[in-house]
Amino acid sequence: METEFEKEKRTRNHVTCNANDIWSVLGKTWALLILKKLSENQSTRFNEIKKAIPMISNTVLSERLRDLEVHSLITRKVYAEVPLRVEYSITKQTHELGNILKQLDNWILRWRSEKPKK
Repeated sequence: METEFEKEKRTRNHVTCNANDIWSVLGKTWALLILKKLSENQSTRFNEIKKAIPMISNTVLSERLRDLEVHSLITRKVYAEVPLRVEYSITKQTHELGNILKQLDNWILRWRSEKPKK
């Protein structure tokens, strides 16, 4: 008997979706919250993100930031200072994504308010 995971994997091999590649990054836990925090300021430091999302571990935060940078959703700027200072910023394409996410937020709020009561 085929498991749900195997079925999904088989299906993904036959269905092409333009969002599939980016969703592999955005679908990871904390990724959207990190982008939301980064979109609030021009640049944000690691500890500021950590304070905004206290439940995330330093390791996971580092991994997510690296993933987002690899996919050109954020930029990382290192300042040659002592102590070393690193700041993260969203890219232009992520700024556009922010508008899409706001629309998604509005859709969710509207859907929740229209949800029939049982």
